Amino acid sequence: MRILVINPGSTSTKIAVFEGDRQVWTAGAHHPVSELARFERVTDQYAYRRDFVLGKLRDGGIECAFDAVIGRGGLLKPLRGGVYAVNERMKHDLLHAEMEHACNLGALIADELAAACGCPAFTADPVVVDELLPVARISGVPELERRSVFHALNQKAVARRYAASAGRSYEDMNLIVAHLGGGISVGAHRHGRVIDVNNALGGEGPFTPERAGTLPVMQLAELCFSGKYTLRQVKRMICGKGGLTAWTGSNDMITIAAEAEAGRQPHATVLDAMMYNVAKQIGSMYVALGGQADAIIITGGIAHSAYCVGLLRPQIGYLAPVVVMPGENEMLSLAYNAMKVLQGELPLMEYTGEDCREGLVSACRTD
Repeated sequence: MRILVINPGSTSTKIAVFEGDRQVWTAGAHHPVSELARFERVTDQYAYRRDFVLGKLRDGGIECAFDAVIGRGGLLKPLRGGVYAVNERMKHDLLHAEMEHACNLGALIADELAAACGCPAFTADPVVVDELLPVARISGVPELERRSVFHALNQKAVARRYAASAGRSYEDMNLIVAHLGGGISVGAHRHGRVIDVNNALGGEGPFTPERAGTLPVMQLAELCFSGKYTLRQVKRMICGKGGLTAWTGSNDMITIAAEAEAGRQPHATVLDAMMYNVAKQIGSMYVALGGQADAIIITGGIAHSAYCVGLLRPQIGYLAPVVVMPGENEMLSLAYNAMKVLQGELPLMEYTGEDCREGLVSACRTD
C-alpha cells in the first residue's frame, strides 16, 4: 500500500511516502518566519503550503499514485480517537477553527491531493481527541471544565505498537503513556480509550521545556491583576516562554540535559524538578487506572535522553514495567493509521462536527 503523509507544523511542512510501514521517500523544509509573516491568518497559508507540497513531489519525481493521502489532524471539535475520512464538515471546521495552528491545513491539503489522485483522504487522532470519563472533566470551578488536548497521535500509535509487540490488543490493555517533548502529556489508556490526561497546551500537568504546566492558582490570579502584564504576556508565560525556558533561557533539551548532567545550575535542579513532576503525573494516571497498569510507555523527543529517562525510571519503576519508545514518529504514526484502515483492521470514522464526549449525545458514527 502506497500512502502519502502530509504534516504541516508551525514553521515547517514535512512530506513522506510510505509503502506499507516502510518510508521510501521524504522531503520538507522549515519556512522562513519572514515568509510566513506576510499571511495574516494561518488559513491564508493554504495555497503557499499546498504549492510547497506539490513542488516537492514534482522535484522528487513522485507520481500521483496513492492508496490514500493522510494529513495531520487539526483543532476540530472534541472527538473520539480514530481515523477519520476528510469530509465537507471537517473542512469547514478547520477553516473556522477556534484555535489557529498550521496543523489545521493538513487535512485540507490531503483532501485536494487525494481528489486529484483518485484516492481517499484521511486524518487521524488530532490533539482534540476527547475520551475523558465524565468525572475527569469536573474542576472546582463550574465555568472551568477540564479539556482534553494532548499528543493523541503519538500516544495512541505507540500504545498500539507496544500492544502488538506484546502479542496483545491495545483495546485489551491498561497503559500509561507519557509523551515528553516541547509539551508533555501523560495519558491513562484503559482498554483503548484515554480516560484521563492533562491538557498539554492549556496549562496543566508537568512544566515542560517551554510550558508552565499547573501553577499555584491564587498567585497566578494576583499576577494577572497586578497591572504588570497583558493577557497576551500571561498566556506566553504559560505556553511558549514558561518551564525550562523561563528558568534557563533555552528550550534546547540536548544542551539543558548536558548542563544538568555536568551539575551546572539552575539546569540540574530545574530538570530534576521537571522529571519529578512527570513522575507525579504518571502516578496520578496510575490511580486513574485503579492501580492496574500493564506498562508505562515513555515516548517523545526527550525519551532519547538517557539522562532524563534515568531521572524518571527510579520514581515510577515500582508501578509497572517501564518501556522507552523515543521520538514523536508523527509521519510513521499517520501512515500506520491509514494502512490499518485500508487493511480493515481499524474502522473509518465519520466526522460530524458535533460533540462526541462521554456523557453527552454522541454523534460519531463508524462506517
